[in-house]
Amino acid sequence: MSSIDADPTASPLLVALDVDGTIVHHDGHLAEPVREVVQALEALPHVTVVIATGRSVLSTLPVMEQLGLNTEGRPTVCSNGAVTVAATPGQGQGFELVDVVTFDPAPAVALIRTHLPGALVAVEEIGVGFKVSTPFPAGELWGEEIVVPVEELTAKPVTRVTFREPTLTSEDFAALIERIGLHGVSYAVGYSAWLDLAPEGVSKASALELVRRTLGVQPHRTVAVGDQRNDLEMLHWAAVGYAMGQAPPEVLRAADRTTGTVEEDGLAEALREVLDTMV
Repeated sequence: MSSIDADPTASPLLVALDVDGTIVHHDGHLAEPVREVVQALEALPHVTVVIATGRSVLSTLPVMEQLGLNTEGRPTVCSNGAVTVAATPGQGQGFELVDVVTFDPAPAVALIRTHLPGALVAVEEIGVGFKVSTPFPAGELWGEEIVVPVEELTAKPVTRVTFREPTLTSEDFAALIERIGLHGVSYAVGYSAWLDLAPEGVSKASALELVRRTLGVQPHRTVAVGDQRNDLEMLHWAAVGYAMGQAPPEVLRAADRTTGTVEEDGLAEALREVLDTMV
């Protein structure tokens, strides 16, 4: 289905938004038109805006605050679906864990390091930062970076493993990962030579489906906007999926609609279309 019910009283609406390259520019800048339209949509009755991102919880909270979405109990999907939290503003770390899915990273890490022995490796420590094999380029990881031996990175189940190979292009990296043939995990290659491994079957879509059911939203009342390969499942899951204009070809093909690029504030354009059906 590729249309939204125009009756705002019909049933609740869930709007799922990616962060990097969708809500914010690649330099982290949040454009005012985007902030305004997100707040206008969120202010309508029966609408819930849910961030669904590959970011860690720590790096997602500031975006929620900028958008005015850090309200009590709001669900947020992080780590490409492996971590779902509820906002608790003013309490503790500002969130409580709702769902956490982990996996044994050792086999996949060993396989990838056979082909990319120089790749940087990181595993997420929820609410803290990352354990890393080698420090990542400045600004790429949020929170504390703790350098440890690779053996320690794979010693226990984790929510996510991230690989970074600064010497390769995104296209070459994606082609290599495809040739390797990973099994038993979900994975997504980012716009740079960046790879996220997640538990098998876990994606933004799988986490959003749990959120949808918890909120009592009907499947045909779901919208999603994203720009990268880790958004593919989410765009298929939503009744209406928007791809940002700069998205790779496979993401554009997966979407029902295409909006402007992030530099053109394409998210604002897409959400205005959603707003037009609600008022």
